Amino acid sequence: MTRSDPDSCPGVLRLHEAADGPLARIRVPGGQLSPEQLQALAAAAVDLSDGNIELTSRGNVQFRQVRDAAALSEHLTAAGLLPSATHERVRNIIASPLSGRVGGWTDVHPLVPALDAGLRAAPRLAELPGRVLFTLDDGRGDVSGLGGDIGIHALDENTYALLLAGNDTGVRVPPAEAVDLMLAAAHSFLELRDAQWRLHEIPDGRARVTDHLLTARTDLDASGDPIEVVARQDIPIGWLTQHDDKIALGAGVRLGSLPARTAEFIAAIERPILLTPWRSLVITDLDEWPAEQVVRVLAPMGLIFDANSPWLQVSACAGMPGCAKSLTDVRADATAAVDSGRVLPTATTQSPREGLDSTEVIASGRQHWSGCDRRCGRPKGAVTDIIATPDGYTITPAD
Repeated sequence: MTRSDPDSCPGVLRLHEAADGPLARIRVPGGQLSPEQLQALAAAAVDLSDGNIELTSRGNVQFRQVRDAAALSEHLTAAGLLPSATHERVRNIIASPLSGRVGGWTDVHPLVPALDAGLRAAPRLAELPGRVLFTLDDGRGDVSGLGGDIGIHALDENTYALLLAGNDTGVRVPPAEAVDLMLAAAHSFLELRDAQWRLHEIPDGRARVTDHLLTARTDLDASGDPIEVVARQDIPIGWLTQHDDKIALGAGVRLGSLPARTAEFIAAIERPILLTPWRSLVITDLDEWPAEQVVRVLAPMGLIFDANSPWLQVSACAGMPGCAKSLTDVRADATAAVDSGRVLPTATTQSPREGLDSTEVIASGRQHWSGCDRRCGRPKGAVTDIIATPDGYTITPAD
């Protein structure tokens, strides 16, 4: 597949002109935020955009209706959230959120700054399309199935599998070599691409990049037993006991839109924050009593600590008024469906339907509401599609 148009993925220095105003996307490698950085984002949301921090499916954040792009750039640079003008859009790195704290073979979070630094240190890698995605999975399988271009997946404490275009290559390396191998794969992708935005769009891209790597490094082979990579919705929600007996709190965010005021309260806890690719967040390293107080304060503000909440089943595109292609305000319609109890348990049987008024939409389990048939923001895996058409909503159950 060859694209006919250039990559237009937005950043901070190149905004997207959405229907409701300029949109900025800020990369947050590994979803790792300090309290000070979250406070800086909250302040920017109030002073320079619409007052909300949008969480994305890559653990990044977005601002809508940006009023002063230059001021936003200065603000984010001062907060350490824009360390490179040349490479800002290529820093798309997802890591297993709970790695090193709860479960997993190993802690992949220390690899995030090393990979980020390696990307920024290579001038040519600034040419990577803004949609290229790097994944670091600690072996639990939560992020390897998210459609990354270049990834590693822990098989044990001392071995990583190399994934390309979301599939195993058979190549195995120790942790000390993982970042360098991912960077080498990124260079190989650039050598092979024409106008493609993603590795899977290059004919035989996975095999060809693998061959490049094996030719460059004769000590490598691709003889590892293949691992199965599947898409999972693995949202860490609620009370999570860490390996060190501290508490991590996983919190869902309704439709991924975090009000700046709520973000200020989270920042005031003064603990590291992790953004997840499921548009949620994790507040880490808490003692038990403070964790209880956090839930009591933040749950009434709209954060979701209940793993059975229907809000965790629902996602939506921007819809009206943010997107000119949308036929309706899908976020308002999805919210009404949750509030009125029309989001049913996963096991409920459902059939395809069409021509529905928004109040007639009743769907079960994971569901994505789209304002048009492009289905922007649709998560990976089995998802029921609820799509607006000129004749009303259609429902296509998950396969």
